Amino acid sequence: MSFSIAGKTAIVTGAAKGVGLAIGRQFADQGANVMFADIDETGLVDQVGEDAKQEGNVRYFAGDLRERLTIANLLSATIDAFDRVDILVNASRQVEPSDPLDPDSDAVEIMLQQNLMTSLRLSQLIAKRMIKQAEGQETGSVGCIVNLSSIAARRTHPQMLGYSVSCAALDQMTRSLAVALAQHHIRVNAVAFGSVMSASLKDSLQDHGEYREDIRDHTPLARIASPAEVADAVQYLASDGSGFVTGHVITVDGGRTLIDPVSAPVH
Repeated sequence: MSFSIAGKTAIVTGAAKGVGLAIGRQFADQGANVMFADIDETGLVDQVGEDAKQEGNVRYFAGDLRERLTIANLLSATIDAFDRVDILVNASRQVEPSDPLDPDSDAVEIMLQQNLMTSLRLSQLIAKRMIKQAEGQETGSVGCIVNLSSIAARRTHPQMLGYSVSCAALDQMTRSLAVALAQHHIRVNAVAFGSVMSASLKDSLQDHGEYREDIRDHTPLARIASPAEVADAVQYLASDGSGFVTGHVITVDGGRTLIDPVSAPVH
């Protein structure tokens, strides 16, 4: 069983910071060709360097992936740089609170557009490319897609309505695409995670020190995950070691979803 992704080409969205950045860096360190994609060009340059556009196994692409043309341009840039694409990691996410009783709020629509539709459209386009580049290939994996979801899909918190709904939809999209693409030997899975020590969570913990204890109290392993721990799970799903795994949402949350859902926080 091999967890190697060396020599494969991956697109990682949401890669300017947080978990997406950790995944992109780990993939590159493991010998994969990686296209770091994000709307934040300044963040991409800060993290991967301006020279990444010309050399090595790392490239970056900046653009709003909610736009269909931008998605097409991302694929073209990846093919121009590396000739193919084997792995897609949909790590771009938006988290915003929403008032469940406000009929004028468009938070649910915004979350669905960012967290569901962007991943769906990109997955559809990349899957078609994977199928095309595998023409004439007799056996073996054609490619894989890994979506980043959240335990919010299975928890209830009124102020997180839009985010929770979008994550639940993403989980179902994962299962549906897994069935649809199985005949083409493309695997589709997801990683749903709880609290991860990202830059945004660090900022929240600085402003609300009691929040750290709240997370630990409701997490059986009594700690907050590092981005690298999510990246490890994603690498497993992107590797041949998970060659018979498709349509699954792997939970990386330290056991939080195993305990009382009423009292536990969702993120």
